[in-house]
Amino acid sequence: MMSPTTFVLGGHQTDFSRNFAREGVDLALVVGDTIDEALDAADLDAGDVEAIHVGNAFGELFVQQAQMGALPATARPALWGVPAARHEAACASGSVALLAAMAELEAGRIDCALVVGIEQERNVPGDVAARHMGTAAWTGHEGEGVRFLWPSMFAAIADEVDRRWGLDDRHLAAIAALNLGNARTNPNAQARGWSFSPEAFGAAWKDDAQNPRIEGRLRRLDCGQVTDGVVAIVVTSPRFAAEREQRTGRALDRIARITGWGHRTAGLGLADKLARSREQPYLLPHVRDAVTDAYRRAIVPGPDAIDGAEVHDCFTITEYVAIDHLGLTPPGQSWRAIEDGTIARGGRFPINPSGGLIGAGHPVGASGVRMILDAARQVEGTAGDNQVDGARRFLTLNIGGSATTACAFVVSRGGFG
Repeated sequence: MMSPTTFVLGGHQTDFSRNFAREGVDLALVVGDTIDEALDAADLDAGDVEAIHVGNAFGELFVQQAQMGALPATARPALWGVPAARHEAACASGSVALLAAMAELEAGRIDCALVVGIEQERNVPGDVAARHMGTAAWTGHEGEGVRFLWPSMFAAIADEVDRRWGLDDRHLAAIAALNLGNARTNPNAQARGWSFSPEAFGAAWKDDAQNPRIEGRLRRLDCGQVTDGVVAIVVTSPRFAAEREQRTGRALDRIARITGWGHRTAGLGLADKLARSREQPYLLPHVRDAVTDAYRRAIVPGPDAIDGAEVHDCFTITEYVAIDHLGLTPPGQSWRAIEDGTIARGGRFPINPSGGLIGAGHPVGASGVRMILDAARQVEGTAGDNQVDGARRFLTLNIGGSATTACAFVVSRGGFG
């Protein structure tokens, strides 16, 4: 059955290269400015907002701030009294916030919601940041004695892929090269100004001086970044979007809409996930199910009906696993889509034209919202130098923890419902 449509009327993100602590700026000020820009992009004002859903993973740890749902009203008194809530699902926090907003819209309780992803992470040393983010694993049961928990966990995923199907590190290097290359033309990407030697993703990939190991087989260029960022989008019911069309003249067939979604959650432990999938075709079956749920609700047969994707690449292996789980290749054969250029910007199914988490940045609670904003810009043809030609449908895949939470969305335009 087709999902009710949710319109994405506009949004805004901060420059992910910013360091809020170094600037001496209060997080509430950044949130307020981002909301202003998002409402302006949607041709709305604060009085139109009937509910606010905030995605934030680690506020209590990085900035000692809970009650993040109240931060929009704190920043903008015009939002005082609007119902708001904070949602946490590790790196999928922003997507879970969006799902909550969509549920209210689909139930008819409201017609216009503001979804905000918020994370500040660069105000503490790197090893402290790693400990904070490690709380999204199964505390006391995994990662004990490891300095960098998440690189170690995803190195274990890479090792499991290698055991089952084989894994060539050259394909991980190619993913890093692609995403960091795409980031160069994204004006909000954290890594847009970074430069690399011609050998960085080839002969020097395994040079411990130029690309040191972080944990296991994963190296520095395999890893996403610690990032500060805020992203806000305005989502509405079809009725509200139609009323706005009459008022502003902005045609509905030119506006992005969410036409399908999938959401699955597994247990916390990575070892349990891998053990449960040992006799199954996919490494992470629940992630595959989230994707196929999104296809089914959008009434599309699979990736052949999609023009590209923004996927979770907290590490290169995460994107590698995503490729076959999207259905681009048979299970375990993601390397085929890398070698034949399928996922390149000019390929049949471009992945992470924004630069992804590795290139664009990864403010944890905001990443899922950022993916939706970039997907909406793609289908509306407003993605600038990162535009995929002819894009009419885009997919997002956002995961939290060791793929504990998986959220997928199909974002479409006009008659491409």
